[in-house]
Amino acid sequence: MLAAINEAEKTIVFCANQAHAGLVRDLINQEASSKSVDYCVRVTANDGALGDTYLKQFQDNDKSIPTILTTSQKLTTGVDARNVRNIVLLRPVNSMIEFKQIIGRGTRLFEGKHFFTIVDFVNAYHLFNDAEWDGEPVEPEGGDTGKKGGKGEEGNSGGKGGDEGEDTHNKPKLRIKLSDGKVRELQSMSSTYFYVDGKPISAEEFLKRLFDTLKLPELLESEEKLRSLWANPMTRRELLKKLENAGCHKDDLEKLQELINAKDSDLFDVLEYIAYAKAPVTRAARVETNKGNIYNLLNAKQREFVEYVLRNYVNIGVDELDVGKLSTVLTAKYGSIHAAQQELGSVQDIQRTFVEFQQQLYAEVDVA
Repeated sequence: MLAAINEAEKTIVFCANQAHAGLVRDLINQEASSKSVDYCVRVTANDGALGDTYLKQFQDNDKSIPTILTTSQKLTTGVDARNVRNIVLLRPVNSMIEFKQIIGRGTRLFEGKHFFTIVDFVNAYHLFNDAEWDGEPVEPEGGDTGKKGGKGEEGNSGGKGGDEGEDTHNKPKLRIKLSDGKVRELQSMSSTYFYVDGKPISAEEFLKRLFDTLKLPELLESEEKLRSLWANPMTRRELLKKLENAGCHKDDLEKLQELINAKDSDLFDVLEYIAYAKAPVTRAARVETNKGNIYNLLNAKQREFVEYVLRNYVNIGVDELDVGKLSTVLTAKYGSIHAAQQELGSVQDIQRTFVEFQQQLYAEVDVA
């Protein structure tokens, strides 16, 4: 990690838990060129007053020690350290909201600070795809995008331009006929493997196993039953657990989501496609089609909240609709649970709104 940063720059390292943060602190101090025992310190909930003292020293821009803080959850929000130059991720971040909060530790302005660096060891970067937050890409000066077919080169914008911007929907597909007599299509050039009893099998083998061995259509009972279970976050969680117990894990569904070119769709669509050969619907299309029925049930403040949740759903995925994320969502939007209650009512009222709008979200969408 030290090789990826300037050792003199203030850095926050997000670790898996408090014990991990302590281990990382010790390793950094062993490897660092600085001989100060406080070059890298841990600041977590269990560090109490000592941790708070370290944090205040770290926030003091006239002090260079401590230079690196390790933490788990404590510094995700509410830390104003303007001269932080590096954010290091050593633990998975599964929510874009939390990802933004963590990255926000590096966005504070400071004289001479023109950028900060994210060192991502856990592939959290894919949660960065939010144009509304990140802004649109800046066009290169001079108008030369570097793509083939530009002015002064052979061809034109309608000609062949190599592999840039290649539409994956035009790539060759592997057509698999299942026992229902219908064909499912997967990316034919994928090297993705699935594991059953510790042994790797191909995507085609796994798909057939889901359909014929695990009998996915019978397990789900019917399209209507699947839709009903998925539209409620509590029964959705139970269904995913049932599928996991049967041998179909959530990460398997996420792999299949990529293979059927449905990364902008929902895991619900993956299940519908495999079990019933229904074409996937994008999350954005689902929201756009059903938003009228969703918003008709809400007052102005509830609508603002639900719109916020739906933006996260479209940008990230169905995990943003899990009840386990509700407190994180409320804190991110309103600053605290108490502030959210002032806007939306009691915790029970908020939970009811969060659960009930999803019934309308998952109403059947006509993609014809």
